[in-house]
Amino acid sequence: MQHVAAAAIFNDRGEILLALRPAHAHQGNLWEFPGGKVEAGEEILTALKRELREELGIVVSHARPLIRVRHDYPDKAVLLDVWRVDAYSGEVTSCEGQELEWVAIKELAKRSYPAANLPIITAVTLPDVYLITPEPQDILVFMSTLERCLSGGVRLVQLRAKSLDEARYRDLAQQALDLCRHHGAQLLLNAVPQLVQDIGAHGVHLSSEQLKKLDARPLGKDKWVAASCHDADELAQARRIGVDFAVVSPVLPTPSHPGAACLGWDKLRQLTSATNMPIYALGGMRIEDIGLAHRNGAQGIAAVSSVWNLRSDVIL
Repeated sequence: MQHVAAAAIFNDRGEILLALRPAHAHQGNLWEFPGGKVEAGEEILTALKRELREELGIVVSHARPLIRVRHDYPDKAVLLDVWRVDAYSGEVTSCEGQELEWVAIKELAKRSYPAANLPIITAVTLPDVYLITPEPQDILVFMSTLERCLSGGVRLVQLRAKSLDEARYRDLAQQALDLCRHHGAQLLLNAVPQLVQDIGAHGVHLSSEQLKKLDARPLGKDKWVAASCHDADELAQARRIGVDFAVVSPVLPTPSHPGAACLGWDKLRQLTSATNMPIYALGGMRIEDIGLAHRNGAQGIAAVSSVWNLRSDVIL
């Protein structure tokens, strides 16, 4: 298996650098995220910095793990260790003659890539924080708090309201969707997939019970499909049906489930390293845990109360 260190390099406009593979190379004439081979015994970050210096003439000053992708092509197996690079010195230059282009995130899906690069596009599109709403007690208070969270920087929301009947959930979903659109955020419904289509929400979040009953992805690629998972078997099922990202829980103890068995960070790291999709850590998560989640292979954190109760001046 060829081990590669790759980078999602962001500029100050929020664009990402893509490189076009040479026609004669494996998967030639396709766009990719820059990087190169990890030498035997070489640390991944060391390899990444070396490759970007040689390939692009830049010196990385801030990078963190983004996603790990294993992929088997008919003629080659690859392991991509992908890092997000937010700061570097030097001017990006095509040192090896490859075509380079800065691309806005919303334009990434219009390019053609080697199959191993596709999960990276999902990872760079998703934020660090996935808010799961608590059960609504008072709709006015609920909407006011959602507004505060969105103003504080939340950009991905799951509307979870199991206590509401179908009609009341639909009404709340429409209100929440209008508010999310106003803030440039995306709303996933913890409901039947058809409701997503009916009101034009951004996607569906499947419970583990729903996930187990499906044999195909329930929505098209123009919508998010996420799922709740608790172990390797459920993550494997999520991959089989084409889920975009998963939430894995419980990572740490939570007041809502006292005494429940927890995965811990080590087990989470094992699950993320074996899964070619972004994973959010759920269970006992706080904003301060985002960096720890990244270091253990997660996209970020999913949370209810710790995000729902954020001060209005907090910007994520």
